[in-house]
Amino acid sequence: MSRPLVVVSLEPWDEVRRRNQYLVGGLLDADVARTALFVEPPADPLYELRSGRRPRLASGLRTSQAYGGRLRLLEPVKSLPRAVGPLADRILHDQVRRAVDRLGWRDPILWVNDPRWWGLAARTGWDTVYDITDDWTRADRAPREHARLVAGDEALLALSARVVVCSTGLAETKRASRPVTLIPNAVDVARYRRPLPRPGDLPEGPVALYLGTLHEDRLDVGLLQRTAARVAGAGGTVVLVGPDALSARHGELLRATPGLLLLGARAWDAVPAYLQHAQALIVPHLVSPFTDSLDPIKAYEYLAVGRPVVATPVAGFRERAGRRGVTVVPATGFPGAVAGALGTSAEGAREQVPDWSQRVADYDALLRGLGSPGGDG
Repeated sequence: MSRPLVVVSLEPWDEVRRRNQYLVGGLLDADVARTALFVEPPADPLYELRSGRRPRLASGLRTSQAYGGRLRLLEPVKSLPRAVGPLADRILHDQVRRAVDRLGWRDPILWVNDPRWWGLAARTGWDTVYDITDDWTRADRAPREHARLVAGDEALLALSARVVVCSTGLAETKRASRPVTLIPNAVDVARYRRPLPRPGDLPEGPVALYLGTLHEDRLDVGLLQRTAARVAGAGGTVVLVGPDALSARHGELLRATPGLLLLGARAWDAVPAYLQHAQALIVPHLVSPFTDSLDPIKAYEYLAVGRPVVATPVAGFRERAGRRGVTVVPATGFPGAVAGALGTSAEGAREQVPDWSQRVADYDALLRGLGSPGGDG
């Protein structure tokens, strides 16, 4: 019998599909005996109160309507700021442990994305899989937060039964500490290639579209503004589709930029239509040690729909430079390349891309290698 999974995620389980949702959902679909508790980022009412917003109560433990009730969701509450020390983390850990006890689970497998949760692995002794999707130790953070991320990463590398990385860049850096397993990202190929009608909220005229979470660690905000100006001059619009995690200052800058439209997040089943009806798909990313750690899911999604792609030379795209339909240029040439792509009727490459079903099978084999409940692990 499959051991229950306790997945501590960097993102909530919502209408936006990311690596965790694809993998966990696929594992539940593949094994009707498997159960999972998906731990979402905690609600933080104290922070919201200090920020002048109305505090939101945490959703707590609940059962998803999907997967026959075998998926449980937990949004814990962060009742103390992390600045007070280990007590703040222990309160979060205890909420997860109580949820597992309430579900009657014994000997689950802990799956951790967020290195700040390393203490849960240390306190429970559960077999742990550290799934690294972004190298947050290389992100630009305040000194205290950076030190916390580094400490958590080092602890999980030492504590975990398995370490999984999604990119060759992560494999190169993390295997210096211990063996790692490379399980890259993928795409639901059939769903992205099924023709869909044009979304009604796409603007008239040529569209250069970016898909993904809007985040300063990845997006080059200034480059986006310059690209929007060039595209607007060519009669087109730059459209951003994805959750907005930008700072208030950068969000306001982009919303005030002519020729740029922020549509926000769209449900996972609606996303392929936006990609299919864009004239060009763009990647205005910063080139940094952090972005070098990524295996962007958008690379697989873009290639699956076969539209022209213009990207800065970041991991996931620079190795595809020169392939039909993929243009990789530095920031200086990016706006002109995007505008040029809008003026052509060229199709992008419709090459073979890996499907999530392959990654689910790889993950299933890794989890089964940890042993059965009560076994040696």
